[in-house]
Amino acid sequence: MTVRRMAIVVAILAAVAVVIWAVMPGAVPVETALVTKGKFVASVDEDGKTRVRERYVVAAPLSGRLGRIRFKVGDEIRVDDAVATITPSPAPLMDPRTRHEVEERLGAAEANVERAKAVVERARDQSNQVNTDLNRTKTLADRGAATAQALEHAELAVRLADRDLRAAEFLDHAAEHELSQMRALLARYSGGSNANEVPESWTVPAPVSGVVLRVAQESETIVQPSTPLLDIGDPHDLEIVVDVLSTDAVEIRPGADVTIVHWGGQASLSGRVRRVEPAAFTKVSTLGVEEQRVNVLVDIASPAEQWTKLGDGYQVDAQIAVFTKDDATIVPAGALFRRGDQWNVFIVKEGRAQIREVRLVRRSGRLAAIASGLEGGEVVVVYPSDRVASGARVGVRE
Repeated sequence: MTVRRMAIVVAILAAVAVVIWAVMPGAVPVETALVTKGKFVASVDEDGKTRVRERYVVAAPLSGRLGRIRFKVGDEIRVDDAVATITPSPAPLMDPRTRHEVEERLGAAEANVERAKAVVERARDQSNQVNTDLNRTKTLADRGAATAQALEHAELAVRLADRDLRAAEFLDHAAEHELSQMRALLARYSGGSNANEVPESWTVPAPVSGVVLRVAQESETIVQPSTPLLDIGDPHDLEIVVDVLSTDAVEIRPGADVTIVHWGGQASLSGRVRRVEPAAFTKVSTLGVEEQRVNVLVDIASPAEQWTKLGDGYQVDAQIAVFTKDDATIVPAGALFRRGDQWNVFIVKEGRAQIREVRLVRRSGRLAAIASGLEGGEVVVVYPSDRVASGARVGVRE
């Protein structure tokens, strides 16, 4: 009889347990992530495009019939090569007003040559100074008195100074050619050609050596003075233009590190901010909202052999660093939620969610740095739903 009663009691208890288990809520499926420790970098992520640093537009110096341009995009051009031929209309007799205008333009061209020579001298002095600084830094580095970072900055300064000097020399050459054109134009007008004589063809020389980037007018046609004919530049002397929101631009400083990704190569490239332009412009977003944007100019710091395939106008993605913190506590930004004025997260402990108040340092993209409230190695719930509450059973979603 005792054994029978015990069996009945056991059966009743088992049934009660089954009923309790059936009515108990199941574990809420959640996504989890591990709290990590490491270096946190907050960045402004925007897309940008490459462009040739010094671009020269060859324009028609006078009106007339332009012959077909034989150069194609990608062709190399040397300085003084004839890039186009223009057959001008017969020059009319020069009246005093026209002659005065041509003489003034000649004077402006002469002044431009002097200004270009002054720029060359200034760039040459700067190049000599940074080379002296580099030698001094190398000497200090050999003695252990200078850091490797200081040596890298000195080498970068030398490369930038050399580029500025080359650009200044190009400008000087272009100014001299412009002066020659003005002198030839004044000499032609002063000669007073006959309206019935057949005019000779004029050749338009290339102001600098480089590569053809764009042919604006390929076919034969009538052109007016200052009509663009083609663009010349050095495709290996590139910079990156990134337009960012004006609210983000206030945090960006010249010299900030830049990571260049999604440019077509396997590895990312490094760069540095050279300039944040002081003026913003209005741009309409894809949603039709007017935004104030600011151009940020970035120099590519990686060795040139790593990005030889990049060309003018190529699209890239730039991550501009604006804040860094070493040994930071890092969590996914999706784990954070507001409760009142405080940030909170759900941690997973022994299969149950527990709410934890945290103090936020900074958010950037998909990550956030935490000042207090979490420790490395803890597990947090990412994107918690309204079913997740403190004490609720949770299970990792498959």
